[in-house]
Amino acid sequence: MTIVGIPAGWPATEEAARAVQDELRGRVVLDEPGPPPGTGRVTGVDVAYDDERDLVAAAAVALDAATLDVVAEATAVGRVSFPYVPGLLAFREIPTVLAALERLPVPPGLVVCDGYGLAHPRRFGLASHLGVLTGLPVIGVAKNPFAFAYDEPGPERGRSAPLLAGTQEVGRALRTRDGVKPVFVSVGHRVSLAGALAHALALTPRFRLPETTRRADALCRRALREAARGVAGGSGQDGTTRPAPAS
Repeated sequence: MTIVGIPAGWPATEEAARAVQDELRGRVVLDEPGPPPGTGRVTGVDVAYDDERDLVAAAAVALDAATLDVVAEATAVGRVSFPYVPGLLAFREIPTVLAALERLPVPPGLVVCDGYGLAHPRRFGLASHLGVLTGLPVIGVAKNPFAFAYDEPGPERGRSAPLLAGTQEVGRALRTRDGVKPVFVSVGHRVSLAGALAHALALTPRFRLPETTRRADALCRRALREAARGVAGGSGQDGTTRPAPAS
């Protein structure tokens, strides 16, 4: 099996990783509104781990932003590229996520991460890191608020409340379904917070989590299972690239 390698010079220590965050954080663009919701394409990325085999599988699933139909999808499998350190998780995932994005046969448009952008202890989570490296507009939609404080938004879909680091607003707790636990939206790169919230709502017509995240999560888990079988059997592929089946 061919595995995506760890890039030469990739940080190997906490000190080196934090230095990279410090260098790249100043390149985050916060003064662009981003693409209008419901236009072009929107791509979800997600990862799954097999720590026993030292594998990480990444998936990128591109949807038509208007219909939420799958346009194309791709996966990649790599070695875990950094130890588990809270606040530095992007360094475990980005090489393989980049490989999956590069294998998409269509431009990704807006990218949605299952994680954080500015809502990060160092204000530079996966969504910001990925955005700076690719130049793409990226947002983060997370399942939990990390260590940040927030008041519960109103119970109706579309209500939101500030996600706070002290007095600084770093994102929003957003209710995507009536009476259901909110998701936590933050800006990554080249998208405003208002735009990120609008995209999150456009991507959640039926469920709490965005369709991008739901589909990428299922795909990366499947890719990881296939990769684990390949490792056990000594054969297999490192990833897939394919358009969506015709409807």
